[in-house]
Order: sequence, then C-alpha cells, then structure tokens
Amino acid sequence: MAVTGIGGIFFRAADPEQLSDWYRTHLNVGAGCMTADAASARAEPDPWFWRTGGGPVVFAPFPADSDYFAADRQWMLNLRVDAIDRMIAALRDAGIAVETRAEWDEAGIGRFARLHDPEGNSIELWEPAAA
Repeated sequence: MAVTGIGGIFFRAADPEQLSDWYRTHLNVGAGCMTADAASARAEPDPWFWRTGGGPVVFAPFPADSDYFAADRQWMLNLRVDAIDRMIAALRDAGIAVETRAEWDEAGIGRFARLHDPEGNSIELWEPAAA
C-alpha cells in the first residue's frame, strides 16, 4: 500500500471563483484543464478534474523561518512546466509580473521562475532539466 500521487490542492481564497478563473486562464491549472500528454492519451476534459501529466513531485516542508517564499504565507505552489520561456512571455504579455534569477536555475535540476496570483499566493514555475 502506498500513496500514488497528489489528489488535490485545497486552500482558502477571498474570491474562489475569480481565483479559479485566473489559474485556468493564465496557467492552464484547474477543473477542465489538461496537459498536452493527457490530451494525447485521448482523455476528455472533465468539469471537475485537472488532467495532469506524470512526472516528479517534490513534497518538502520548509523551516518556519525560510526565506524561500513569502514569510506571511504557509505554502508555495510549485508547478512543473515545459517551455518556461514561452510561459513567462505569455504571463508578462497578460500583465503578470514574473521574476527570474540565474542563481535559481540549477544544472541537472532545471529552471525556475516566480510569480504571485491575484491574492498574493506564491507560485514557482519549474521546468525540469532534460533527462
């Protein structure tokens, strides 16, 4: 018996509907969204589920005094992406501030970018290094 993956991510929001729309529009995350590999597997969009592709997931509690993400937040969402440069460009074209730093990128691990959703929650984009 073992856990096979993350079944959901649940958090409070001042305006859940608006925030859900923002995630769907700008990150293709949320109910009804699908990754390219899920679509190519002939999966159908589902009004309740987000169909994601397989891949690594990091589960890591951080020290309470970590400066890796905002001190006033208990969590940060890390999203695995492909074509991070295109995603960053699309987000910036939509008026969303995206931060990158050379020191965040690590050979063998991948490239990173950070942004915040409309309610100030931290989001990290991660394009894993090519295998």
